[in-house]
Amino acid sequence: MKCPILTKSTEMFLKLGFKSVTMDDIAAEMSISKKTIYRYYANKEKLIEESTESIHHEVHAIINQISGANYNAIQENFEIRRMFKEMFNSIEASPIYQLKKHYPKIYDKVLKREVSECNETFLKNIAKGKTEELYRPEVNEEVYAKFYYTLIFNINETTAFEKDAQALEIQALEYHIRAIATPKGVTELEKQLNIF
Repeated sequence: MKCPILTKSTEMFLKLGFKSVTMDDIAAEMSISKKTIYRYYANKEKLIEESTESIHHEVHAIINQISGANYNAIQENFEIRRMFKEMFNSIEASPIYQLKKHYPKIYDKVLKREVSECNETFLKNIAKGKTEELYRPEVNEEVYAKFYYTLIFNINETTAFEKDAQALEIQALEYHIRAIATPKGVTELEKQLNIF
């Protein structure tokens, strides 16, 4: 029963917001008693913590799958953005913005985990792009990875609506790639922007 509760809660949190969904709402949606939920989760915060971990694992499993596919570095970035767009398309409020505003302790845990994993993903992407001659060889990978994730996290922390955040993230991606791209990379960037 713990797994179905987590699955349904995560779905509801993402669709309706972490703050607005209550334990009563989850119980009613699942046709179970609130007591059943409390048997597995001591409080709503514990449920939100596990929910954010579940989302994290799902997102990073897909990112790893995309990174392992046969995309060039710039295509890879756009495929990851496409995945986020599809995954969070039906969500109105930005999940990260909601966490920061209403559950700052959980947000801090999420941020620490995400910064570490995103930094690793961005570093690998820059190294791959250099090998493919899409990114300039003199680019400092650590500095540019940090610039990019600072931009992305700032967008998600300060933008209340998911659609607005997604539009800004594409602009941030374009900005990031233009800053490090070779002429060959700029050509690939333009191609990806046209088909996104």
